[in-house]
Amino acid sequence: MKIAIIGFSGSGKSTLAKKLAQELNIEPLYLDRVQFQPNWIEREPEAARQIVRREMQKFSWVIDGNYTHLLREERMRDADEIIFLNYPRLTCLVRALKRHREFRGNTRESMADGCIERMNLEFAWWILHKGRERARVNGFWNIVRTYPQKTAVIRSDRVLRQYLNERNKKSDKKENEDNGEV
Repeated sequence: MKIAIIGFSGSGKSTLAKKLAQELNIEPLYLDRVQFQPNWIEREPEAARQIVRREMQKFSWVIDGNYTHLLREERMRDADEIIFLNYPRLTCLVRALKRHREFRGNTRESMADGCIERMNLEFAWWILHKGRERARVNGFWNIVRTYPQKTAVIRSDRVLRQYLNERNKKSDKKENEDNGEV
């Protein structure tokens, strides 16, 4: 299974990636860890793309992130499942604030070592406005239009729970069929 998770900052991409990767018994690839080296130093673009290419050669993967220059079109094309976390702005801001409170002064696992969790007005503005500019939003909806058969648009935790429950039922049914059970 190959899963691409996209969405707005603070929507829960990394949390969902970790959960789905655990179900598949693999490690997720967090694109923030690819983009940044320790202490918020950006990785050279071709070196970053090589990391993503290597991951995409695996039989199963869960990749979390939006970076267009990190083979986004290839990730979307090759994914069996695309999950677009399209949560409201204020939900994303509240989550980012909670995350900051939880990890203040530390690095969360979805970031490179030494990338200390931060929250400032610039990042809040990114969550509320800049990260939702028309071109970025259109990019997400282009993915939904291009891959409707394999894309789930999630707008709330309730919808996410329903989606994951349905996904687990399908997985259980397929497993039973593969084992010759009906």
